[in-house]
Amino acid sequence: MNVFVAIVLSMFAADKTDAQSKSVEDRIEEFGDVVRERLAPQFEAAGVEYPPMSITFIGIKQDRVLEVRACGRDGDSRLICRYPLLAASGVLGPKLREGDGQVPEGIYRVRELNPNSLFHLSIWLDYPNEFDWARAEEDGRTEPGSEIMIHGGERSSGCLALGDAAAEDLFVLAALAGITNVSVILTPVDFRRRSFPPPSDAPVWTAQLYEQIATALTEHTDR
Repeated sequence: MNVFVAIVLSMFAADKTDAQSKSVEDRIEEFGDVVRERLAPQFEAAGVEYPPMSITFIGIKQDRVLEVRACGRDGDSRLICRYPLLAASGVLGPKLREGDGQVPEGIYRVRELNPNSLFHLSIWLDYPNEFDWARAEEDGRTEPGSEIMIHGGERSSGCLALGDAAAEDLFVLAALAGITNVSVILTPVDFRRRSFPPPSDAPVWTAQLYEQIATALTEHTDR
């Protein structure tokens, strides 16, 4: 296990024992006003209330960008803003095992918000989800990896690093909407604009995964 992975794996345990640790509510109080100042005009321009009732983060690996989308009163998904990915390791294709450096591909929920991350603030995803575990079992893989986050800073190994200001925005949005109302789509390419065959060395089930992602993205297409 390399030093960086060891740091990431220890971040949650260390945070829980830190006498100076902050709660999610502390972070909302700390960053809520500045996040509102940055984002409320963009929500207003998109015709969506701030804070939103639900939100979707779409991470596009090829474009190295993360889209923030939310639903307006008409129920349509609206683009709010985009953030550049400052670091996202690996290549196009799904994550298969611990330590492969791959950003996962799939449809995820938020497992937990970490207000005391070593990478400023982080959003912990539920990778591996049910689909990931089922495919790992089929393949005979026992360690598909874990600890995948969207976080601040400018370095990453299998996670998405967006810088501290963007991490504040996403953290506060997720906290105000409620993590059960946040979905995350991680995709190799923007299937709304182009097709992409699975890499030649990818598992046979990757085509099924890409169909699921492409279908999910159709709900987040500008009209």
